[in-house]
Amino acid sequence: MISVETENRSGVSVEEDAAAELARRVLDAEGVSGGELGISFVGPEEIRALKREHLGIDEATDVLSFPLDGTDEIPAGVPRVLGDVVLCPQVVGEDWPCALVHGLLHLLGYDHGAEMETRERAYAKP
Repeated sequence: MISVETENRSGVSVEEDAAAELARRVLDAEGVSGGELGISFVGPEEIRALKREHLGIDEATDVLSFPLDGTDEIPAGVPRVLGDVVLCPQVVGEDWPCALVHGLLHLLGYDHGAEMETRERAYAKP
């Protein structure tokens, strides 16, 4: 089972339940049957600070991924911690499902390119 913890500290209303459901659907389709995932919605200044701190780029962005276990092999009995996806609703707007899928695929080890784009299009559909 995938455990999804959501947190909204963006200052605007977000669809936390829909985001958790989309995450579970994508992870299941990718063959991830169990693990823990965090999804945080943050404001523009927080995501800008995170991008500056972790990527050295001083700008707000739509989504950042912080992978932990991903799809790496882990010892039996140890819970899989996929990592965290951080989204900024003020930057991403109505396109949050695509940004969430993008972030999830990064957690699973995908890099930008044709394969990732194909998966994004397939999974972000309602």
